[in-house]
Amino acid sequence: MSNSRRYSPLNMQYSDHRRSRSSSQPRSHRSTSPLRFNDYDYVIDDDAYINNNINRSYGDDSNYLNDYTMTNLPYTTNSHYRQHSRRSSLKKGQPLYPYNNYNEMTEEKYIDNEDDVPDDSYNPTHQYSYPPRDADETVMDLTDIPMISYPSPSPSHYRSSYYHDNNYYYNNYQPPLPMGSPVDEGIPMPQPTGVYRKYLYRKKTTKNILLSPEGNLIVNCSVPQRALQYALHKNSEEFLSLRYTAATCDPDDFPISGYDLRPAMYGRRTEIFIVLTMYNESDELFCRSMIAVMKNIAYLCNLHDNKFWDKEGWKKIVVCIVSDGRTKIHPRVLTTLGIMGIYQDGIMKNAVNGKEVTAHIFEYTTQIGVDKDMKIRTHNQGYFPMQVIFCLKEKNAKKINSHRWFFNAFAPILNPNICVLIDVGTKPTPSSFYHLWKAFEVNENLAGACGEICVEKGPGFSYLLNPLVASQNFEYKMSNILDKSLESVFGFISVLPGAFSAYRYVALLDESPGCGPLSSYFKGEQMDNSNIFEANNYLAEDRILCFELVSKKHEKWTLKYVKEAKAVTDVPMGISEFISQRRRWLNGSFFASIHSILNWHKIYSTDHSLFRKCLFTIQFVYNVVNLIFQWFGLSNFYLAFSFLSTQINEFEHPPFGQSGDFIFGLMREIYICAIVMIFICSLGNRPQASKSFFLMAMIMFSLVMFLMMFMTSYGVFIQMPSTEEDWNEVGNFIFNVPSFKDTVVSIGFTICVYIMSSILYRDPWHLITSFFQYMLLLPSYINILPIYAFCNINDVTWGTKGANNPKADLGVVVVHSKVDGLMEAELECLTERRDIEAYYDNLLKDIRTKPAEVKQKVDLQTQKEDYYKTIRTRVLLSWMFCNCLMIITLTSGFIEDYLIQKKILNEKQQLRLPYLTFLFWTIAVLAVIRFVGCVLYLTSSFFKLRIE
Repeated sequence: MSNSRRYSPLNMQYSDHRRSRSSSQPRSHRSTSPLRFNDYDYVIDDDAYINNNINRSYGDDSNYLNDYTMTNLPYTTNSHYRQHSRRSSLKKGQPLYPYNNYNEMTEEKYIDNEDDVPDDSYNPTHQYSYPPRDADETVMDLTDIPMISYPSPSPSHYRSSYYHDNNYYYNNYQPPLPMGSPVDEGIPMPQPTGVYRKYLYRKKTTKNILLSPEGNLIVNCSVPQRALQYALHKNSEEFLSLRYTAATCDPDDFPISGYDLRPAMYGRRTEIFIVLTMYNESDELFCRSMIAVMKNIAYLCNLHDNKFWDKEGWKKIVVCIVSDGRTKIHPRVLTTLGIMGIYQDGIMKNAVNGKEVTAHIFEYTTQIGVDKDMKIRTHNQGYFPMQVIFCLKEKNAKKINSHRWFFNAFAPILNPNICVLIDVGTKPTPSSFYHLWKAFEVNENLAGACGEICVEKGPGFSYLLNPLVASQNFEYKMSNILDKSLESVFGFISVLPGAFSAYRYVALLDESPGCGPLSSYFKGEQMDNSNIFEANNYLAEDRILCFELVSKKHEKWTLKYVKEAKAVTDVPMGISEFISQRRRWLNGSFFASIHSILNWHKIYSTDHSLFRKCLFTIQFVYNVVNLIFQWFGLSNFYLAFSFLSTQINEFEHPPFGQSGDFIFGLMREIYICAIVMIFICSLGNRPQASKSFFLMAMIMFSLVMFLMMFMTSYGVFIQMPSTEEDWNEVGNFIFNVPSFKDTVVSIGFTICVYIMSSILYRDPWHLITSFFQYMLLLPSYINILPIYAFCNINDVTWGTKGANNPKADLGVVVVHSKVDGLMEAELECLTERRDIEAYYDNLLKDIRTKPAEVKQKVDLQTQKEDYYKTIRTRVLLSWMFCNCLMIITLTSGFIEDYLIQKKILNEKQQLRLPYLTFLFWTIAVLAVIRFVGCVLYLTSSFFKLRIE
């Protein structure tokens, strides 16, 4: 016999209760602490707890009904919702989880006592704080009832030793905050209890399920109870069960293949539909984005002066997470999703009734978030529930395919008003969604909007110590302040960044099948890359989408920049990642700009006003001029350096005196050598394999830029008026001296534009922290990036390899019979409560284990190719630089003057004469030696022939 502890609701104590136990079962561990969850001997390894062909059941045990009553089951955290369930209301084969099929399991609902009748208008989902409880009020503990998962504790339970493993939270319980702005302090991650671990790797239970009339696999899975221990709502299916759908179709066919989504099933209006696209990002980046999204939802739900948003506003927002490839996703991201209740392992399948699964879709309304410090965020910190659709694609098919699942599979079912695009790792500020949504509400002709993309500066601005990050910070800031603002005035923004942008869904819809913004957006995914120009064009599909929206026939859509909406994102911190990223950007933007210019006539077939069309025409001319300057950027910068050095050296008092010609000549040769080296390294080499060469080129260009900055500053100083009379006529001097007017004034005017615009935007700090680094790296932006991009114009990939042969490790679902015209199949999955809780316990263990830093490994074939290409580059550069060094040495006037000074050469003698003498006589001697060898060979051959 085994001892178990049974709760008596009459005296609020435990009493010993005996039942039969197999001899193979371990004895339970006794504890003197009341209410402590440490007695697990009650879980019986019996077939009665396996789903024996009982559809939609988690188990059936007749002994349960005989041994345990259900007259005092616990209610939820709100005392108004006590469940007075009786044994007679529980039917055989019905799920034993007390909150599944809630209406059928309870005879009386939401009644605190038999005399109280609840108000019909009372809705439990509207309550965001706990009502007061009576001091003598008791709550029955379900942990000792077989096969029934325990519910979340009420506030009076929080100080109980029952939650021994979470003492920090429960012993320091504070009443929940009103649902206001989220606070930054989270709850420590719960510790794994370890008590379920022995059940974790049990074999899965075979369960008979019915497929949908279309033959689709759709399963509701119970959420682990520890995932609900911090939850406020526990009275609805969306909080209590995870819905899994195995999609076996293309994204375009999803809406017409009998699939549905929970928000549409509940009849909810989706105002904002958010998509987070990811590949193999870390859990830290994922948590950072998810918490930012939850803060934005809380901000919208707490708008007091807005008639549209209220405490129920979270029902109008749906968050879709699309991961590109089941084998590519970071394991800790799946662990984090599992802790939030959004994902469960063991339910996914490779095929359903002979059809390959293309995507695994999980739907759940989570009430907890996990931040980057692995702390829990709940309603106690001011967060609201969040409707989540997690789409885990079976194959890696690139980001554009993830967007196709979002726009063509899910959006037609939900029919949202606004679609927000975010890359995992991007962190919108708490009010960003509101400002974007407000822009669409104010302007009914607005088709798309974007906010300001800010660079992650790190703690204490530490990332800005990296010159590459600082230069990108300045570039991003000035691009938003000057470029995006100007384009927003015209009404056409060349690109709404995919990392953070929003679109009006109705504006995206095609005019006719295969013709319209979305069809143009996804055209690049279906291309066979036979046309290299179109392939590069659709590397920047977001630019194509922006142009198609503005030029949509018989419409008058515009685009806008919303500076109040900000989002922080990580930028490349290494040279190789930076060059690879800009290769896609530059090639895509260049060809997309050509596409826009060639198709600009479409603007005049829209319904835009005459004034707007005039603005678009001005912008068209402006874009053409910019494209021309971009094409000639390489030569323009070199000519500016060459002419500036010549001009400075012609001053009466040159900065380097007599050595000026040598210094400027040397820097000119360095400039040319750097250009040649970049060309050679860019032809067929990966930046990761030639990182040292690109770094060397950046240093060389930075030296050239530093010299140019010095020459400009010296030119300003040397030409400044020195007397009172000169200062009196300073106006005539500025506009009448060409060297001063054309050089100093123009550069000074550009810098003043940077300063004044930044001050007007009340954000001038990048001028202090990043301007100097940007100026030093400016030649690298102008030279290295375009050279590498155009040298690799044949590369139209995103840098990720598709997994076209995914692992067949999940099993299949096979139909074996039909019930009432519906196909019935066997599904192996975790269905028993102990196994589900053991799975969650293991998630908590995994998330608390910090993974070791693993450097990204390159496959052997890529390493071999990089090695061969690197040796080729080194040999070629060594050969070329040795010849260039010899040319520079013998053609430099400085070397000749030095030899004359040392009396190695006469003053009237030039260096080329002795060199030519040496060269010609060396060639003659070598020719004579070869002739002697020829004669000796003929002579030996003659005598050998005579001897034979």
